[in-house]
Amino acid sequence: MSGKSLLVGITGASGAAYGRLLLECLARAGTHDVFVVVSDAGRRVLREEVGAEVRPDDGNLAQWLRITPGEAARLLWIPVSDIGAAPASGSTPLEAMAVAPCSMRTLAAMAHGLADNALTRAADVCLKEGRRLVVTPRETPLSALHLENMLRLARLGVRIVPACPGFYHAPQTAEDLVRFVVQKIFEQMGLDFPDPIRWK
Repeated sequence: MSGKSLLVGITGASGAAYGRLLLECLARAGTHDVFVVVSDAGRRVLREEVGAEVRPDDGNLAQWLRITPGEAARLLWIPVSDIGAAPASGSTPLEAMAVAPCSMRTLAAMAHGLADNALTRAADVCLKEGRRLVVTPRETPLSALHLENMLRLARLGVRIVPACPGFYHAPQTAEDLVRFVVQKIFEQMGLDFPDPIRWK
């Protein structure tokens, strides 16, 4: 344990590749312990989009991440149903939390204080404690209700990082596009991203 902790949530929006790459980069960086919460719908999207079988009772994250078992040891699995998990309490000093991808259901729950599972309770704690909270919504088109919920969160200090990759770095693969967004999430979490993409 490093003594420094983050939390990553993966929910049921399309875009599981964002959450997977974010976890891989954090595990390789090795600077923080990372709590991981995957919603029930998030498990389905991981299975359908990246072929990852994530069982709610299985904390072996190295099976579906492209990392070594040693790197995976930095990742701390929390079942989404565990509302008594450490990050659901303000006494756990999380430095930052990210939800990527973030479904509109989870976004709405966070915007309205519906702390009904481990993920939304941890987000509620970040809001009340004034900690960094980053959400990566992946939906299109956006309704007025979606936009109002994002604005509500933004006014509370939440960083909104939509899954909108840039193209000025001449991406060659889908992974290049995912990496662009993950870099933005890293930076909004207050972290240094390895080999960052910059405008030249």
